[in-house]
Amino acid sequence: MKKISILLLILIGIISNAQDRVTGLNHATRSEVIAQNGMACTSQPLATQVAIDILKEGGNAIDAAIAANATLGLMEPTGCGVGGDLFAIVWDAKSKQLYGLNGSGRSPKSLTIDYFNQQKLNKIPSYGPLPVSVPGCVDAWFELHERFGLLKMKKILSPAIHYAENGFPLSELIAHYWGRSVEFHSKYPNVTDTYTINGKAPEKGDIFKNPYLAETYRQLAKQGKEYFYKGEIAQTITQFIKEQGGFIEMTDMVEHYSQWVQPVSVNYRGYDIWELPPNGQGITALQMLNILKGFEFEKYEYGTPRHIHLVTEAKKLAFEDRAKYYADMDMQDVPVDELLSEGYAVQRRQLINTNKAGKYDAGTISNGETIYLTVADKWGNMVSLIQSNYRGMGSGMVPPKLGFMLQNRGELFSLNKDDANALEPGKRPFHTIIPAFVTKEGAPVMSFGVMGGDFQPQGHVQVIMNILDFGMNIQEAGDAPRFSHAGSSSPTGIKANNKGQVNIETGFSDETILGLTKMGHKVGFSPGGYGGYQAIWYDKKRKIYIGASESRKDGMAAGY
Repeated sequence: MKKISILLLILIGIISNAQDRVTGLNHATRSEVIAQNGMACTSQPLATQVAIDILKEGGNAIDAAIAANATLGLMEPTGCGVGGDLFAIVWDAKSKQLYGLNGSGRSPKSLTIDYFNQQKLNKIPSYGPLPVSVPGCVDAWFELHERFGLLKMKKILSPAIHYAENGFPLSELIAHYWGRSVEFHSKYPNVTDTYTINGKAPEKGDIFKNPYLAETYRQLAKQGKEYFYKGEIAQTITQFIKEQGGFIEMTDMVEHYSQWVQPVSVNYRGYDIWELPPNGQGITALQMLNILKGFEFEKYEYGTPRHIHLVTEAKKLAFEDRAKYYADMDMQDVPVDELLSEGYAVQRRQLINTNKAGKYDAGTISNGETIYLTVADKWGNMVSLIQSNYRGMGSGMVPPKLGFMLQNRGELFSLNKDDANALEPGKRPFHTIIPAFVTKEGAPVMSFGVMGGDFQPQGHVQVIMNILDFGMNIQEAGDAPRFSHAGSSSPTGIKANNKGQVNIETGFSDETILGLTKMGHKVGFSPGGYGGYQAIWYDKKRKIYIGASESRKDGMAAGY
């Protein structure tokens, strides 16, 4: 009897002290990855290894990021590819400066709002030839490489070419979305020929080859970006789009260029948070942080009604400004300085009722799917890079024998001619994909990004708060349950749906859900709508990199 009592006490002790992890927070899926000489974090393990291999072979973070992106274009076409656009923030260790690259393409010069009016369309279609804008990814690769790269492009693209020719096994989540995308897009020409094995979408573990893409990459390595924008690829794209009833012409391809831009920032809890200015939505995250820094948060407040309520209200305020003001800054005067000013943040913050959900208008100014990756190298260079075709694989438009699908970013234009983001010939559409970076006292701290369309600025804010307000490490910050507000006004011309809805992942308490509903929030559950995340933190004192890649994607962080 005595032995049974002792065993029972031991068992009770074990149960009462049991937890998923003996260190850190229970919701973390794994420990952070730590290394001295380099780090790569992507949404596909083989792409991460490609980046590490490039670093080991003497390449820098920029070389490795391009190599990983090319590999992801093959292995995760459900999120990216050379038919899409690219944005990047680079920390250059030599000059000790941040550089921003806007690699987004423009609308066809021959396409106007009048065409859609004549067709009696009040919205640009999601698929087909009409939402196709010029793909900017390839030009962005070569701009990054020309300015910062060390290895030759032939070396950089060789791993992706090898995998495209010899095959690779599909990972789980990508295989799931691949099957759905092929089923949906199979009605369009060349989709089945490019993305299936004997007419069937590949499944998890199946070995997939893309010889067309291998040849595209090989010619890019040999002939440069001119082959894509002025040569055979451009001719194939424009001829195909014209046959499908679209508007991309050779002049649109030939005249495309990427743009180096100055990243912009706000200070939050002593750290400078950096994003790129519009036509992307990066400053939405900065506007939200500017509003939120007027409130104090204790570490225990993560996941409480107050936490979620205040972030949601800040989001609503910032998204109304996003809908009214954000657009291609080459063609529209976007008041970035005013939107990010302290005074304006105070005005907007005062509109929040800390106990009740609100509905807001834009302020008055006085004057899918995506991939994200980040790489750091032994010299101290860091790259924050995001790339996408927009809706999963993209528009459904696959030019013959090139191995990739064209993006449908043009869908994000408004057809209301008075809107800042209204469609105009040769204009860059509003963009959802945003890379981010953090510095402190002029030194690099963290390169990170969160995928997921409109969720991205909300994800950026949640990650930053998880780290700086709630004391999480970068792995815990990405693994923590997320929430997403839907229903704000959109730059496409869609107006706010009353107060919208707060969607939450599993992991929040019943008390939190009840508390939010008492504040007037409609609360729902929307699986799969919270993006994916990678991050690299630089520990200046120890001179080490810390990497994270969360469990919502197939990816991983690796260092050497």
